[in-house]
Amino acid sequence: MSSHSSKKAIFAALAGNGLIAVTKFFAAFHTNSSSMFSEAIHSVVDTGNQFLLLYGLKCSERPADKSHPFGYGMELYFWSFVVAILIFGLGAGISVYEGIAKIKNPEPITDPQVNYVVLALAMVFESVACSVAIKELKKTKGTQNWIKAVRASKDPAIFTVLFEDFAALVGLLVAGLSIYFGELLDLPVLDGVGSVVIGLILATTALFLAYECKELLTGEAANERVVYGIKQILKQESSLLYINEVLTMHLGPKDILLNISLDFKDAISSVEVEETISRMESNIKAEFPEIKRVFIEAQSWLGHRESIKPNAETL
Repeated sequence: MSSHSSKKAIFAALAGNGLIAVTKFFAAFHTNSSSMFSEAIHSVVDTGNQFLLLYGLKCSERPADKSHPFGYGMELYFWSFVVAILIFGLGAGISVYEGIAKIKNPEPITDPQVNYVVLALAMVFESVACSVAIKELKKTKGTQNWIKAVRASKDPAIFTVLFEDFAALVGLLVAGLSIYFGELLDLPVLDGVGSVVIGLILATTALFLAYECKELLTGEAANERVVYGIKQILKQESSLLYINEVLTMHLGPKDILLNISLDFKDAISSVEVEETISRMESNIKAEFPEIKRVFIEAQSWLGHRESIKPNAETL
């Protein structure tokens, strides 16, 4: 997924969250609603998160240098992890705190109709932002279901926006229901309960996001389709005896590092080995443009097996 696609989803979310935050704060102070205040904090945190993601994208695009020979692609993964921490610490923490305070000292909501208007507008804005993220994810989704598509995505800018927007829509629904039933049943404490539930929704979202970012930060491999395709290209070479090992690691959403250990037939010359390696590298990069760096090691199957005990493949 391109950087342009990521920025498109982020800018859509940034515009929506900025507008929503202002209207939510107005409604929260006007109506004295704890749930609406929690939603306003949620939108402010989300707005800040979009700026962090944009900063992460900018940093990740810096070219490789002496101190970072493989580039800065993982900057995006780091800042996405920071976003998860902020959602948990600020968004969830403040919402739960505000909700508990309102449960202990419940106060009736004044002019709840204002809240309903603001919530309706917020749902429209969030739906538009969410649709942009879904549209961008569809470009790489293929035949996978949505859960697998999110898990397979290596672009945290997209799935972060998607997680945030989905959590926002659920939070808006909770806020609306808590305000409505609090008014209907004359139980202002439900407003505080709604705030706590919103905090728990944000905490759950943050944990899922942190888990996905952790996988990428700790060196997640390319998906099985890419690894399988690489092996099929290698198996076309008649000069190989064994594929000792194929290792991949994402350095960025569209930047994969590939390391291959191969056992060549003894009868071929060093020139043939060099030509074969060059041909394999060209074919792999042509088939998978996201593979930016390829390291191919020539080693006997037995020697490789003794060193790391791999599951080598016979051609």
